[in-house]
Amino acid sequence: MTPDPRTRLAALVAEHGQSYTALSRMLRRNDAYLQQYVKRGTPRVLAESDRRRLAAFFRVDETELGGHSPAVKTTTVRRLDVEASAGPGALVEEDRALGAIHFDTRLLAQLGVRAEDAAEIRARGTSMAPLIQDGDLMLVDQRDRRVQDQAAVFVIRLDGVLMVKRVARVGTILHITSDNPDAPTVAYQAGDRIDIVGRVVWLSRALR
Repeated sequence: MTPDPRTRLAALVAEHGQSYTALSRMLRRNDAYLQQYVKRGTPRVLAESDRRRLAAFFRVDETELGGHSPAVKTTTVRRLDVEASAGPGALVEEDRALGAIHFDTRLLAQLGVRAEDAAEIRARGTSMAPLIQDGDLMLVDQRDRRVQDQAAVFVIRLDGVLMVKRVARVGTILHITSDNPDAPTVAYQAGDRIDIVGRVVWLSRALR
């Protein structure tokens, strides 16, 4: 018997030590979105796009979260042998190809990402917790380097150090923040010591 999608999602959240708030933000929904879905039944059914992102994040089949199981077409995306620091940074001199991985073509289309512009890299550190944990895999859209007034998660190089942070633009100033409240916020003039590598559009986490 297939488990209820709400029950299965609640179990995945608990198993991965994740929070409903962080996952809702990953989906670009309000903070209470998934908690209301699981505990109050609102919405009654997850949107297909939300279900697909959650299934990819938890590395489970969409059917476990209430979806159907059509034939899946995949597209190859580069996996780079680099790590973006979500904590103390490590100097990276060049991006090295580690190989290729297969992504659901529908997911890439939903994210608005072209395979040739995407790369998967690993996060290290905890300054972006709870959204991004140490060891998470991140899909980076290297074509999307637009920093706006509403903060988004980007992979950046700051003084040659590769890291993942929230970045927002206020006039010509870039504000770089971490989700972990113990990490400081810093501000730099746009273009000064900062290179925007690309926006983080998807996460995957292995069960620990």
